[in-house]
Amino acid sequence: MMAPAQELESRQRLVAALLDPHRYPEAVRQVCLIETHISWVLLAGRYAYKIKKPLNLGFLDFSTLELRRHYCEEEFRLNRRLAPQLYLGVTAIGGDPDHPQLGAQPAIEYAVKMRRFPAACLMDRQLARGGIAPQHIDKLAATLARFHAGLSAAAPDTPFGSLAEIRAAAMQNFEQLQPLLGTDEGVTQLQAATGAELAACAAIFEQRRTAGFVRECHGDLHLGNIALINDIPVPFDGIEFNPALRWIDVMDELAFPVMDLLHRNRPELAWRLLNAYLEITGDYVGMAVLRFYLAYRATVRAKVDAIRAAQPGLRRRAANDLLHTSKNYLDLARNCLANPSPALIITHGLPGSGKTTFAQSALEHLGAIRIRSDVERKRLHGLDALNDSRSRFGESLYSTGATQRTYARLLDLARELLEYGFPVIVDAAFLREEERARFRELARQMQVPFAIAAMPSDKQLLRTRIARRRMQASDASEADIAVLEKLAAVAEPLTRQELRRTADFADGARGWKALEKLLDNGAEAHLRGVPPQ
Repeated sequence: MMAPAQELESRQRLVAALLDPHRYPEAVRQVCLIETHISWVLLAGRYAYKIKKPLNLGFLDFSTLELRRHYCEEEFRLNRRLAPQLYLGVTAIGGDPDHPQLGAQPAIEYAVKMRRFPAACLMDRQLARGGIAPQHIDKLAATLARFHAGLSAAAPDTPFGSLAEIRAAAMQNFEQLQPLLGTDEGVTQLQAATGAELAACAAIFEQRRTAGFVRECHGDLHLGNIALINDIPVPFDGIEFNPALRWIDVMDELAFPVMDLLHRNRPELAWRLLNAYLEITGDYVGMAVLRFYLAYRATVRAKVDAIRAAQPGLRRRAANDLLHTSKNYLDLARNCLANPSPALIITHGLPGSGKTTFAQSALEHLGAIRIRSDVERKRLHGLDALNDSRSRFGESLYSTGATQRTYARLLDLARELLEYGFPVIVDAAFLREEERARFRELARQMQVPFAIAAMPSDKQLLRTRIARRRMQASDASEADIAVLEKLAAVAEPLTRQELRRTADFADGARGWKALEKLLDNGAEAHLRGVPPQ
């Protein structure tokens, strides 16, 4: 066995030899090399070959050929789950370091073979150039929800996702940050806030682990590890070298891209991603730990940039830029753990009146969680949002009993989310005073601001919208024009008392201004970013 220095020198010769285009089985005009602290990536024509460095850094061990083969196979296995079109296989490299042969045996090294894509496809770059649209965020949410749903839960006899593991990872960030940033009051405050949030969430971490929410995830899901390919977000480059970094709570996984969008000053996309995922999965209980995971992910990125800034040979300007970004991440982490500003908004309106459109705009700019009656009604009956229940008005899903159970579910969810400290928007018709009164009473009990967002009621407009929606078949609502007429006949108007807490969106601009006045100062500060409709 070669000494580590000899092994590294041998692999460097191998990589140098592989810069020769003639060593590849396909036609290659030029080979480019990208080097990271743990690997070499050779860009050769349409393909990329990733070779792991013979290193043992504690948190990863690629020190032997057998270990490198194993982790190449793990990288292929894990990333094929989300990016089968990119990960093509593990290629053996035979010959000798100065005369390597791809695909030859016996192997002296291994490489993960990938299909290349333009760097401009990366979502962080697309976002910077304005190339990310709401539909991309919705597709990403659907991809993650589907991916997480198909994963097995961590075995109960493993330490993954335990309170001890979570605490160790969180506190390690501060141990590594302290020598890099010195005595920093902000870091000290963040460490204290992180410890307090850990203590507050301790029981919930264990409950979620027991309930099966700790799964073998991607593990490193920032926007730079998601490519937009054929207009579809494709996560790649998941963590293979350390199981503890990928066997995590699914809410920890989701928190990474949400945090990344917040950091890049796109809060509307962050809240859109979060809400779209929750609407598909129904994992609203996970919101209890979201603040912790957002802060944790921001702290990890702060640490990474601080480490890079301290590397020798880096120009002063580049180092200062990295330190500035690191401190921005720390500011974001502190904000994620700051005092919450919960509030409760319910909608009021007939089918087609724009309740869901309003709620989508409000959640993106207020930073709120939306719960939809159309979605939760179907979830209670084991249906996905777009499934056709084939139920008639007043029967089955739309019977009086089913409607009562739906509103009870909405009330329970609203209470939970308010307890977690989030503004909540309940997207439902609320045509009966009794239904509205329960939510008004909830807000009073929890001492949070309460508002009713009343939608337009022009019948012809509603008929047109419903007809268009029925043709598109792209919404959870199943109401048709006949249902509209029946509901309009039984709708109970807002009372004088309710009107004092109502923002009328018949005029969008006035509606937003009225809503600002109805919410407390903390909520108003967020809501001012909402454009008049």
